[in-house]
Amino acid sequence: MKNVLLINAALMMLLLSDTYAGSTHDKRMAEATPYPWPVGSRWLQDLGFLAFTLPQVEMIMPTKKPRGQTLTRAQKAANRRLARRRVRIEHVNSRVKRCRMVHETNRLRKAGVRDLIMEVCCALHNFRVRLTPGQPMV
Repeated sequence: MKNVLLINAALMMLLLSDTYAGSTHDKRMAEATPYPWPVGSRWLQDLGFLAFTLPQVEMIMPTKKPRGQTLTRAQKAANRRLARRRVRIEHVNSRVKRCRMVHETNRLRKAGVRDLIMEVCCALHNFRVRLTPGQPMV
């Protein structure tokens, strides 16, 4: 089971998509989810969303190494800065999976139950962040 999570610089979850089967591609899930972003926003995305764009939103992605060539020092430094931010986001994903119902096999087949479980776990994460505010993203 997969979801798309949108996380801000304070590591709070802003948006949770519907739950999809694990075989669904990330880009297809992102296209099916409406995003209410203001003009001039910046979005850090990984390579799973390679061709996904939003109007008037700046998409920030790491630079891919060209075939048979190397990246410049500036490109490598920029990729490292993005990787540091990406690690913080992955830590948020692991904090949500602290709830065992999310990362273990779920046999509850009733419609909407899996979405409800993910919503509750994301709300618990946001509650923990509000109680113990962490450092903003680098």
